[in-house]
Amino acid sequence: MSRTTATIPDDLTDLMEGAVDAGVFENKSDAIRHVLREYFEEHPNERVAAAIALYERGDVTLGTAARLADCNRFEMRDRLREEGVELRLGPEDMADARDEIETARNLE
Repeated sequence: MSRTTATIPDDLTDLMEGAVDAGVFENKSDAIRHVLREYFEEHPNERVAAAIALYERGDVTLGTAARLADCNRFEMRDRLREEGVELRLGPEDMADARDEIETARNLE
């Protein structure tokens, strides 16, 4: 898991700490993860936009972008084409190949 630093307004920090103290969340990290998950569940277009941006930057493969966008590879490919993003065909290295294999195994 990666570590990220954020600046949060005092009132939100107070509420987050209060929620942890009240047992709503296990800890601050749990609270932030919950809020981000909920945001992307409620905003599927933003979720897809984020996955497209990561793919376009070369940070993720098509399979990973599809998983992050919560769609299948074919839908992701079509979304990328609609956005004018050039498709990268085939894995660039062994890590990408393993990622593609793992993603394929998790398809329903």
